[in-house]
Amino acid sequence: MPVIGQFQQLTRAQRNVFLAAFLGWTLDSLDYFLLVFCVKAIAVEFRTQPSTVFGAVFLTQAFRPVGALLFGMLADRYGRRPVLMANIIGFSAIELACAFAPSLNVLLILRALFGIAMGGEWGVGAALAFESLPTQGRGTFSGILQEGYAVGSILASAAFGLLFAGFHWHGIAVPGIGWRGLFILGSTPALLAFYVQARVPESPVWLAGAKKRAEKATVHGGLQWPKELFHFLPTFLFLVVLMTAFMSFSHGTQDVYPTFLAVQIKLSPETIGLIGVLYGLGSIAGGIVFGALSESWGRKRAIITAALLALPVIPLYAYGHSVLSLGIGAVLMQFMVQGAWGVVPAYLTELSPAPVRATAPGLAYQLGALVTSWNGKGQALAAEHWGNYRAVLAITVFVVAITLAGLASLGREARGREMEA
Repeated sequence: MPVIGQFQQLTRAQRNVFLAAFLGWTLDSLDYFLLVFCVKAIAVEFRTQPSTVFGAVFLTQAFRPVGALLFGMLADRYGRRPVLMANIIGFSAIELACAFAPSLNVLLILRALFGIAMGGEWGVGAALAFESLPTQGRGTFSGILQEGYAVGSILASAAFGLLFAGFHWHGIAVPGIGWRGLFILGSTPALLAFYVQARVPESPVWLAGAKKRAEKATVHGGLQWPKELFHFLPTFLFLVVLMTAFMSFSHGTQDVYPTFLAVQIKLSPETIGLIGVLYGLGSIAGGIVFGALSESWGRKRAIITAALLALPVIPLYAYGHSVLSLGIGAVLMQFMVQGAWGVVPAYLTELSPAPVRATAPGLAYQLGALVTSWNGKGQALAAEHWGNYRAVLAITVFVVAITLAGLASLGREARGREMEA
């Protein structure tokens, strides 16, 4: 109920802004997770191992910092709204191209390009949202915004479970569309750009800053971000390290899990899709709960609590001996993982100065993705070498959860900071 009340207090323009940022991240996540769910099928078609196909996941993550820097600089210079539109159209077009990849090498190149487009969306969308929303309730909005990522994974899970191999409806067999058809479906987010064009206003903080820069223009124009980033450097470097731990926490528990269920547990696509939907719902609940708690607890305490509560879930998550126990473990694990993540959008934007707010948070976020870009491929190689996905997943959660909690305890609190500062 408090969540509904906070939304009711928003103006129509603020609701449109938040919805656009949420949907942008949701659809970006959808396109990313369609690849994760289709790893085994792509490996079969191109006659290779799943660990080789995870090279596409690696390239997506490795190139995300390029997009964060490129699109972030453009958004700090020319505005959040037009850059967000270009970003959405870009990753949608590349997703469509992936559906027609004639070889694995071409797919790898396209996924690197997709990583550039994906890397720009989060920082630009978060800056637009939090510069437009009121300070009160920022933690709650942060938790909901970040869970656009979980909604995207749910949509990918449902699409994979229903459409990949087909289904029966009232006795009628509906044929599957395979991984290529799913990628075509994943190109539809481009339509969101029309909504942004028609309904979403520019960030009032950016507009005010642009006016001031125009009034104080010198020979250097409005390019103030390098100087701001220099003064922000110690905090920025901490955020990169923190986001490295966050990325290991999410990708280390999510990316290989569908492959684990398919290869070692030998579940059907329908069952894997159902489990994906369920742990996606758990993710959303976790993000909202801990995001709201961060309003009273503070950002740091919420992150630390969620990270440490993931540890007792490891036995069910990795060593469950039935579909039910594995499903419960996956739901509880993602509740904690995304609970910690729900605090991230507010925390990073609060710690970043206004002139670099579209660049710095997104760049720190995606540099963390770069450092951990080996994660999925490394987990798959280790599991293939040892013949045991369970141990790989359990070790990952144990090490990363403790590391994340320790790093979060070293940060500073910035709850409630005014965006104009």
